[in-house]
Amino acid sequence: MADICPKCGLPKELCVCQEIAKKEAKIRVYVDKRRYGKAVTIIEGIEKSNIKEITKQLKSKLACGGTRKEGNIELQGDHKAKIKDLLVKLGFNENQIEVD
Repeated sequence: MADICPKCGLPKELCVCQEIAKKEAKIRVYVDKRRYGKAVTIIEGIEKSNIKEITKQLKSKLACGGTRKEGNIELQGDHKAKIKDLLVKLGFNENQIEVD
């Protein structure tokens, strides 16, 4: 028997919950200065269910280190210029991404 999605009750193969969550997510991207003047790009507003795979993809495409903390993604360095295009390619709505 196929696995059932707990949100919508459909089989996992037919479930579109993650796609809907990507389209509705309000994402905020900003750069914070840490110890010794190091820049860290912080991405807020991505749903926790798929944050691990998105973090992995962003780190590999930007060739940087990073982590997930308190529901946010933290990437080492200033990546404000590139992050919006990458998030759109991953399926997020361009109008819902705010870059400070």
